[in-house]
Amino acid sequence: MSNCIVELFGLMPDNEVVNSCELTNKNGMQVKVIAYGATISSLKIPLKNGEFVDVVLGFDTLDSYIKSFSLPSAPYFGTTVGRYAGRIKDGRFSLNGTNFQLNKNNNNNSLHGGVEGFSQKVWKIIRHNDGLNPSVTLAYCSPDKEENFPGELSVELTYTLSEENELIIDYKAKTTLDTIINLTHHSYFNLDGHQSTVLEQKMIVNAQKILETTSEVIPTGGFLNTADTDFDFDKAKNCPSNIDVTFVLDAKSNMAASLYNERNDLTMEVYTDQPAVHIYVGGNCFKTIKGKENADYHPASGICFETQNFPDAPN
Repeated sequence: MSNCIVELFGLMPDNEVVNSCELTNKNGMQVKVIAYGATISSLKIPLKNGEFVDVVLGFDTLDSYIKSFSLPSAPYFGTTVGRYAGRIKDGRFSLNGTNFQLNKNNNNNSLHGGVEGFSQKVWKIIRHNDGLNPSVTLAYCSPDKEENFPGELSVELTYTLSEENELIIDYKAKTTLDTIINLTHHSYFNLDGHQSTVLEQKMIVNAQKILETTSEVIPTGGFLNTADTDFDFDKAKNCPSNIDVTFVLDAKSNMAASLYNERNDLTMEVYTDQPAVHIYVGGNCFKTIKGKENADYHPASGICFETQNFPDAPN
C-alpha cells in the first residue's frame, strides 16, 4: 500500500514550524522529506533479504541541520540547492547590461546560492498525494534581491516515489524579472548505509569530458577529455576518495551515472535532463555533529550526484 504522512519535525529558533512528509510505496521503499531546505533526510530501500538500508546521510534533529551550516565546510545533506548551484566566480555576473554582485560564502566566490540559500529556508508543503506513486510538493518564494539575485523567484519542487522504486525530483520556477537559476539536489548517497564508506562502491559516469577548473574549482570555459585519466568512469571503478568535478554528460542518453554496492547487490541509476552532473565525495562533520543513529560522518561517508547546469555558466 502506498501512503503519505505529514507531521511536525521541529521548530526554528523563531518558533516557525518545520513539518516533514514521509512517502511509502507499495514495495516498502520510503523517503522522508523535511521542509527545512526541502531536504531528504532518509531514503530507505528494501533489500532482497527483507531488510532495509537507509542510503542517504542526514541528521535526526532540525537543530543539527541548522548547526551543520556553521561547520568549516557545510555539507548541505539532502538539501535543495538554489538559487544557483555550484560556484559563481567572484560572486559576480552581468545580465541585460546590468552587473550584479552576489553575497560571497566560498573564498571570494558565491557557492550554492550564497550565505543563506534555498538550503536554509523553510519551504511550505503545499500538497501531497497518498495514492499510487505518492508525492509531496513544496514551495518557496525568493524575494527580489535575496542574496542580491534579481527578480522574485517562485519555486515548486515535487518529490515522487514511484511504484518502480524511482525517486523523481521535478522543479518548476517562475520569475518576475530576467534572472539566473540552477537548482539541484544535494543528497550524499551510500548504498551500504550511512555508517560506512563509499570507497568500495562502483561508479559509472556517462561522460567523456569534464570542466577544466582553477584551484578554486571555478570553470575556465575549457573542457578536458576523461579518456585514460583518473576521471574516466566509462567502465565501473571504485568511488574516488577525493573528487569535486563537473562531468559533461553524453547527450545521447539521459542516464548520468550509476552506483553499485556488491555487499547488498544494490544499484542506483541517476537520470537527468540537465547537461552536467557534479560529483563530490564527502560528508565530513569534523566530529562536531553526530549523524543519524549516532554516526560519525567522515570525508568518504557519501557521494553526491548534483545534476545541474554548469557552475559559473552566467560568466
